Amino acid sequence: MILIFPDLAHSYLTGSKGWRELYFVFTGPLFELWERTGLLDRRQPVRRLRPVDHWLRRFESVLGEPGALGWSPPLLEVCRLQMVLAEALSQKSSGPSAEDVQWITRARAMLEVDFRQSADLPAVARRLDTSYSEFRRRFLRVAGMPPGQYRSMRLMDRAKSLIQQTRLTDKQIAAELGFCDPYHFSRRFKEVTGQSPRQFRRSLP
Repeated sequence: MILIFPDLAHSYLTGSKGWRELYFVFTGPLFELWERTGLLDRRQPVRRLRPVDHWLRRFESVLGEPGALGWSPPLLEVCRLQMVLAEALSQKSSGPSAEDVQWITRARAMLEVDFRQSADLPAVARRLDTSYSEFRRRFLRVAGMPPGQYRSMRLMDRAKSLIQQTRLTDKQIAAELGFCDPYHFSRRFKEVTGQSPRQFRRSLP
C-alpha cells in the first residue's frame, strides 16, 4: 500500500509482468484530521499488507458491492475508507529493521556514485562484505526491487533532472550519463519511464 501525499516526490516501476492496482484520490478537512491524528503518516508512506488478496477485497469493499462499484454515496465511501485504512494501518509493521535501513542507505549510495560508469554490481556486493547473490536478495527484500532496476530508475531520474533544469541536448545528456549514443539513451529512457525524452520534454509545464 502506497500513500502519496501532496508534494511528496515518488517514482516506481512495474517490472516485466506489470501489476494490478486500485487507487483512491482524496482530499479535504477530514483527511487533514487523519494526518494530524496519525492515521496517515508521511514518514511511513509504504506499508506491506498480507495477504494481498484479502486487502484488495477490503479496499474494493469501500466502493460498494461488486457490479455497483463507484455508486455508493460519497459519505458512505469516506466512512468505509476510514475504517479500512485504520484496520490496515493498525497491522503489525513488517518494515525494514534499523540495520536494514543503514545497509540499504550504503548500498544505494554506492549504486548512485557515478552514473557515467557502468555499475559493477558484484564489486558493490564485495564492498558490502557479501556475496552477489545475497546482496541482490537482500536489496530486493528491503528496497522492493533488484539493484540493477534501482540503478536504472535513479539513472533516469537524473536524466529527467537534466532535461528539466538544463538546455542539454539528448546527445549531451547521453554522454553525461555514460550512454554510447543518444539512440541507446532514448530507448532506455522510454523503457524505464514509458515516454521518450522528446515526449517528456513536451509534457513539462
